[in-house]
Amino acid sequence: MARESVPAGTGLLTQLLLALVCAGYAVGAALGWGSRELALIMGDFGLSAGALIAAVSCFLYARISPPRARPAWLLFALSSAMACAGNAVWGWYEIVLDREVPGPSVADLFFLCFAPPAIIGLLVLAKRPVTRAGWVCLGLDAWLIGGSLLTLSWSLALAHTTRVQGESVAPAALALAYPLLDIVLVSMVFALHFRRSATNRSAVNTAIGALALTVVCDALFTSPLLRESYRSGQLLDAGWFAGSLLLAYAPWGARRGAEPARQPAAPRHPGRPAAGSLAALTPYLAAAVCTLGILYNVVEGRTVDRVVVLTGCTVVLALVVRQGIMLQDNVALTHELAQKENHFRSLVQGSSDVIMIAAPGGTLHYVSPAASGVYGREAEDLVGSPLSSLIHPDDLGRVLHEVRRFLAAPSPDEPTTRIECRFRSGAGDWLNVESTVNRHQGGLIFNSRDVTDRVRLQAQLQHSAEHDPLTDLPNRALFTERVRQALTGRRAGDPGTAVLFIDLDGFKAVNDRLGHQAGDQLLIQAAHRLEESVRSGDTAARLGGDEFAALILGEGIRDQADRESQVVEIADRLRLTLSQPYRIDGNDVRVAASIGVAFAEKGITPSDLMRNADLAMYRAKAGGKDRVELYVPQMQAEVVRRTELAARLRSALHEGEFALLHQPVVSLTTGRIESVTAQARWRSAQGILFTPAEFLRVSADSDRTAELGRWLLEEAVQQAAERDRLGHRVPVSVRLSARRLLDRSLPMGTVEALLSRHGLPSGALIVELADSDPRISFDELEQRLVSLRRLGVRIALDGFGTGHAALTALRRLPVDIVKLDRCLVEGVVESARLHKITNGLLRIAGDLGLQTVADGVDAPEQVIALRAMGCTHGQGMAFSGLLDEYRLRRALVRDDFPVPAGLALPVPHRWRVEHPQWTK
Repeated sequence: MARESVPAGTGLLTQLLLALVCAGYAVGAALGWGSRELALIMGDFGLSAGALIAAVSCFLYARISPPRARPAWLLFALSSAMACAGNAVWGWYEIVLDREVPGPSVADLFFLCFAPPAIIGLLVLAKRPVTRAGWVCLGLDAWLIGGSLLTLSWSLALAHTTRVQGESVAPAALALAYPLLDIVLVSMVFALHFRRSATNRSAVNTAIGALALTVVCDALFTSPLLRESYRSGQLLDAGWFAGSLLLAYAPWGARRGAEPARQPAAPRHPGRPAAGSLAALTPYLAAAVCTLGILYNVVEGRTVDRVVVLTGCTVVLALVVRQGIMLQDNVALTHELAQKENHFRSLVQGSSDVIMIAAPGGTLHYVSPAASGVYGREAEDLVGSPLSSLIHPDDLGRVLHEVRRFLAAPSPDEPTTRIECRFRSGAGDWLNVESTVNRHQGGLIFNSRDVTDRVRLQAQLQHSAEHDPLTDLPNRALFTERVRQALTGRRAGDPGTAVLFIDLDGFKAVNDRLGHQAGDQLLIQAAHRLEESVRSGDTAARLGGDEFAALILGEGIRDQADRESQVVEIADRLRLTLSQPYRIDGNDVRVAASIGVAFAEKGITPSDLMRNADLAMYRAKAGGKDRVELYVPQMQAEVVRRTELAARLRSALHEGEFALLHQPVVSLTTGRIESVTAQARWRSAQGILFTPAEFLRVSADSDRTAELGRWLLEEAVQQAAERDRLGHRVPVSVRLSARRLLDRSLPMGTVEALLSRHGLPSGALIVELADSDPRISFDELEQRLVSLRRLGVRIALDGFGTGHAALTALRRLPVDIVKLDRCLVEGVVESARLHKITNGLLRIAGDLGLQTVADGVDAPEQVIALRAMGCTHGQGMAFSGLLDEYRLRRALVRDDFPVPAGLALPVPHRWRVEHPQWTK
């Protein structure tokens, strides 16, 4: 479990106190403690108390330590308890009984039991080998160290000890047991020093130091020179006392908390760490110590003892076996390294991405073979060349800036970066390349891929999202953005900037008389005339249907009369140009142009400026058409009139003037009704039937509009629930705008309460998301739609294929159904361009697994064309118009609309030339 680190000040104070206690004991022992009795007490019971403190400390720490380290600290506690008991027995003889300690005694038994638990505890704390060879090497290392120490100590002292104690077996065995156990403990300390676990390393190091100090004191005690003159309370006891207190301090005084993450050091030249080198040299140092023990006997002229010879031979044998194991491991590691190198080389050479390594100076040192397939240039030709020679000059500055910024950033904070630029190919053209960049020895590694097709597709989609599919002029979204730029850019405040709204008078008659294809041709020719007539820098756009617009940038003219005269002259020229006859299918077709003009004012918004131009255009149409009208504030009277109509609309709901109608959504394959679309109609007291576009346009009261939206939703859910109870389980679709979805007047509880109150099952309600206001937050809209889907409501995207917002919504919002806009459906048969665009949009929707619905399917030819392109559903006059509840239920009982066969599709002559496969 994680624990807080010991504060620095507290740790320093504890260390200082520990040093003072140990120093005080050492001074007392050096001065004899002042009396023989006090020296005996401190030499026996003082050491027992220090060992007891160590035992209690290690036991308490074991209870809160991690499970893996707990047995080790319990063993250290047991080892210290043995030392405590041994010193207590020793003090019992010397102080309580006042006689010499017999040899051997119970104290010796306790002292001999000190080393085994400590040795096992060190084994528990050590990092365990993972292979059998690792365990063998660990045992051999321990024997190399222990055997060498045994050889040296036997030559120096133990042989003399055995000769002196040779008369009695027990004293000789006891005299040998102490040094032999100490040798084993020292061997384990050295062998495991470089294998210790990383868990609480400071505590482990301190414990190893405490055991090492205890072993040194034991070695001095067992030497013949000190053992004969040893008395309790002497300076040697200070070492044992310090070892016990150091072991007691180890788990608590060391830093235990999670260390703060340190920034990695600067890259260093590769080399073997000093600790690793010392660990590798340990067996050879041990063999050298063994050799010194034998040489000591030779130099002193002694006969080499059989124990020394036998031990030395086993040490040499262990060293040979260990070298054999290490040699076998080295061969295996070399083979494994070669396999990994071959595997890495095959991955790099087989990768479709180009991997390049650039030196700090920018020179390419390595280029993978994939360069020939991606760049059309051989890897050998690129090696040695500067990276800058591959990058497009216009992108070079940006790339260098990003590289410098990346190299200056801390590596942990930003391990990689992504750069997109243009690379020169072998054919001389420029490829769009995306690269993932990593640091490499002061240089860089580039993992690059060709994204030219993706960039082109993005540009094409962006162009399609911002341009009218029929005329290729900027659409409403792009035109609004251009107006915003004109009002906020360097031309901000220029009163000469004007917006022109243009409507083609008589266009509907052309559609009705000559057909939609002729109408499309007229719109295309009108768009060309408009685009050629505006000045360079101005913008011509198609807003939808037969409505066009133009943005005329000001030239800094401050005089109102002059700027109005200039813009009116441009507008009148456009009117005359657009009113000239159009040659369509051998016939001269005439339409007129009504143009409304609105000038920019200080602080005006793009929507207000466009609204003013729209009002002026309606004034031009109301004034007789084929004319230019300037916006004046008096046109607000029209707004007043609409307000009056909106006031009548407020009472319409309460007086029951609204009716809910439904239009079936039919499967283009089977002709069955898959869902119904709910639409409201207002039949006023004067007998006027208003469509949603009409009465919502005049309703400036947002509260009233919200109330109407709530009414429409509740009525649609209620009637759908009644139909469901009658067995007509058909989902109902309700069209709501994004702003209305985020309106607080339509909370989530309302939808949930409606579904629960009327018992409408999950999946029976579809919300059609209307075109969204660009000022609306997509994050909030996405959260709202996700909440609706949790209620079982499906989401449909209305007007798909028109405007940038539709593609953005498709990318970000949880959509289940897409509805093709009727402007695409109207020309899908006559216009080859619209056919291609519609086909591409349907393919995108199919790849995303979305259901597709075509709105405004009015002709059998449209049904056949849409079905051939993969559209699954449609609604329109080709199947049924709007139905009241009675007629809808009759249609649901029948549930079968005739679907035209594929052979009934007429193929225009122009398509036979451009698309001969359609004639097969």
